[in-house]
Amino acid sequence: MAVAKKEKRMVPLEVLLKRELWRETMEEQPDILYGVVCQPKKGEDFTLVNTQCRRFPGDPFFSVFALFDGHEGCAAAIYSKENLLDNILSAIPKNLSREQWLAALPRALVSGFVKTDKEFLDRAQHSGTTVTFVIIDGWVVTIASVGDSLCILESAEGSVHYLSEDHRLEFNNKEVERLIASGVQVRRLHTVGGTEVGPLRCWPGGLSVSRTIGDRNASTAIVPIPHVKQIKLSNAGGRIIISSDGVWDSLTTEMVLNISCGLPAVKAATEIVEEVVHLKGLRDDTTCIVVDILPPEKLSPSVAPSMKQRMVTFKSVFFKKSCDSSSKYHRELSEPDLVEEIFEDGSAVLAQRLR
Repeated sequence: MAVAKKEKRMVPLEVLLKRELWRETMEEQPDILYGVVCQPKKGEDFTLVNTQCRRFPGDPFFSVFALFDGHEGCAAAIYSKENLLDNILSAIPKNLSREQWLAALPRALVSGFVKTDKEFLDRAQHSGTTVTFVIIDGWVVTIASVGDSLCILESAEGSVHYLSEDHRLEFNNKEVERLIASGVQVRRLHTVGGTEVGPLRCWPGGLSVSRTIGDRNASTAIVPIPHVKQIKLSNAGGRIIISSDGVWDSLTTEMVLNISCGLPAVKAATEIVEEVVHLKGLRDDTTCIVVDILPPEKLSPSVAPSMKQRMVTFKSVFFKKSCDSSSKYHRELSEPDLVEEIFEDGSAVLAQRLR
C-alpha cells in the first residue's frame, strides 16, 4: 500500500518543469498586439487606445482600449474619450497594492461612468454615446459597458466569452421591464396606418438602448451605470474583439470569429469591417478593435521580434491544437484551460453598485 501511494503522488519531471514555467509566465506581463479599424459614415465613432498607462511611476504598464459610439452628434463621445479614464482613475484610493487596485477597479469604473455623465449633462448638450471600456492589467481584464458596442473574448483554448451586456431593448427583456416599471413607454415607431416598424425604443427620447452617457432629452431611467465584468486569463492568453453596432447588426459572433481566425490583429479588424461593408454596404459608422493578449516571448531584450516570429507566436496561440490521450494528462497538470471570472455586476441601481 505504501508503494502504491508513493507511485500515485509521483509527477513526471517534464510536468513539474512546465508548472514552474507557467508560474513564471503568469508573473510576467503579456505582450499586447492590437488593430483598430473604423469606416466612418456619420463620424460619430471614436476610439481610445493607450498601452502605456501606469498606476504609479515605476509600475508595470496597463492597457486601455475603449470604443465610443455617439448619437445625435459626437459631443458626448468626444467628451467621454477625453475624460472618462481620468474620472475612473481618480475614483481609486491611492497607495493600494496591485491586488487591491484590481479589486477596486470595478467600483471605480461605475463611479467614473456616472461622474462623466453628470459632467457632460452639466454642459447642457444633448448628444449621447454608448461606451465599451476595457482595461488589461497583466492577465486580468476588466470591462465596463453601456449601450450596444459589444465585446467578446476568444481564449487561446478556443472558448468564447461575452464580456459586455447588450443594452438594446430589442434583445434585453430585463432592461425593458426596468424601464416600464419606471413609467417609461417602450414601443416601436408607428406608421400612419398603425403598423409598428423599427426597433423597440423608449420614450421620451426615442433611444433604442437603455444605458448611455449623455442624452439630456431622454428619460431619467436611461442611466450611465455600466455592466462590469472582470476576468483572469490563463497564461495562454486570448483575443478580445470590441465592435460597434455597425458590426453586430451585420455579423454574428460566429461569423466574426471565423473571419478573424488565424489573422494578426490589424488584419483581423480590417477583414471584419470589410466584410460588413461587403454584405450590407456602409449604413453606419463601423468600428472594430482586435486585441491579442499573448504570452511574453523569451527573446533577448536587445533583439526585437520579427514579423515572422510574431506570426509563429500568434499561430501557436490561436490555432486549435490537436490533442491525443497520451498528452492529455500532462496538459491538465501544466496548462490550465480556464478563464476565471472574478467579478460581474449588471445592476442599474447606483446605490447597490457603490455600497
